[in-house]
Amino acid sequence: MTRTGQSHILAIGGGSFRQTRRHGFIEASPLLRYGLDLTGQDRPKLGLLATAMGDDADWVLKMYGAFSRWDVEVSHLTVFPMPNLEDPRAWMLDQDMIYVSGGSVANLMALWRLHGYDEMLEEAWQSGVVLSGQSAGALCWHVGGNTDSFGPDLHVWAEGMGLLPYSCGVHYNSEPQRREMLQASVAGGELPGGYAADEGVGLHYVGTEFIQAVTVDPRGYAYRLEHDGDGGVKELRIEPRLLTS
Repeated sequence: MTRTGQSHILAIGGGSFRQTRRHGFIEASPLLRYGLDLTGQDRPKLGLLATAMGDDADWVLKMYGAFSRWDVEVSHLTVFPMPNLEDPRAWMLDQDMIYVSGGSVANLMALWRLHGYDEMLEEAWQSGVVLSGQSAGALCWHVGGNTDSFGPDLHVWAEGMGLLPYSCGVHYNSEPQRREMLQASVAGGELPGGYAADEGVGLHYVGTEFIQAVTVDPRGYAYRLEHDGDGGVKELRIEPRLLTS
């Protein structure tokens, strides 16, 4: 398999999928088309991980259906009640892109570490497999952010894989408390400076370098958070590239 020679991560604040006219059905948004195009493959292999959703069978089935109109070879990996594949590492390395669903990022990381999936995913990333995901599936690649994994109240969380040495904010314009907590966490040193994404916005990294933001919502933005040197934080708004198809 020919790789692009670069390591990509597409961390999505929200908006990976959108509802269709058929009740209960979803379709992949242009954010995921953008991610798949990063693979450089005409018919990319897409691996799905719904660990953060407890490998919910209905959600996995919906994700399969969401790509039914695209020329993509879809498969998935579960951990409940046991791994569904004999060799998860070989499966990860064989994918062109891996997509991680939203849900509980704390549970996701605990299970990945238990099964060694974190190390396998890092190896896949280094080999050129595009890593992507929304919400929990965006936070996991970073040092941390904030999460409702422990209950309805948000908690600062710094147990991510750290492939990207930044904090991450998701659902940034739809859940105001996330913005407030991330700013306070960066200002107070609980989390490093980093990036955040509104609904419909994806953060694209090559290696560990932030390259650009992309969006399916013309009202959506990305943000860079930095220490201001005086115990506070600076938030710089980033204009994303609008994806139309």
